[in-house]
Amino acid sequence: MADSLVIIPTYNEKENIEIILKAIFALEKNFNVLVIDDGSPDGTAALVEKMMPSNPNRIYLLKRNGKLGLGTAYLAGFQYALDNGYDYVFEMDADFSHNPQDLIRLYEEAKKGSDVVIGSRYVSGGKIVNWPFDRLALSYGASLYVRIITWMHVKDPTAGFVCYKASALKKLNLQSIEFIGYAFQIEMKYAMKKLGMKITEIPITFVDRIYGESKISKGIIGEAVYGVLKMSWFNGNKTYLKS
Repeated sequence: MADSLVIIPTYNEKENIEIILKAIFALEKNFNVLVIDDGSPDGTAALVEKMMPSNPNRIYLLKRNGKLGLGTAYLAGFQYALDNGYDYVFEMDADFSHNPQDLIRLYEEAKKGSDVVIGSRYVSGGKIVNWPFDRLALSYGASLYVRIITWMHVKDPTAGFVCYKASALKKLNLQSIEFIGYAFQIEMKYAMKKLGMKITEIPITFVDRIYGESKISKGIIGEAVYGVLKMSWFNGNKTYLKS
């Protein structure tokens, strides 16, 4: 059995899902993949099911009824990983904005002793390709805002390409994670910081999607703005430790 599980939430990713799975399975290291599909009307889940017989014990699929939010998808994936004995758990997008080759780099960094390894756009060597200026300014501004409000020394707190050690996730009360949209990524890193976990960032090149549509909306961004204040100021004494 592989020691690593890559969690990929999907909604209408038929153009990308088969290609990204093949790219992951072509890597030198053995990664298993859990696809969590929120009722994609474009048939994403059916394409995953089509690939499962030729990739036994490597692809797993959780089908959910409707769009339940990125955060709830990842939390379900974390629980699945813990229930099935994986040592390393990865978050990754389906649209190739995250390079599958970098999974190995994240894994190797975690093996050195980090509890959380972030594929970062904003550390030295990291970069973003094909984003318009307004999207770039919004993302960088959000990262700066989070660092100022939370005093969290993570340069890319909204990053969605992350490796968590299962030993760190086991100490986290998953039910304590409140946000399900853009703010989920921030809260997970904030929770890990409060639990005293070692967080490391390594540079990646983030490439904007070619196929499919972005899931970012004004509502998701608004949740993040409010969520950061709630995490740091209003819920400052909140504990994330699993009892």
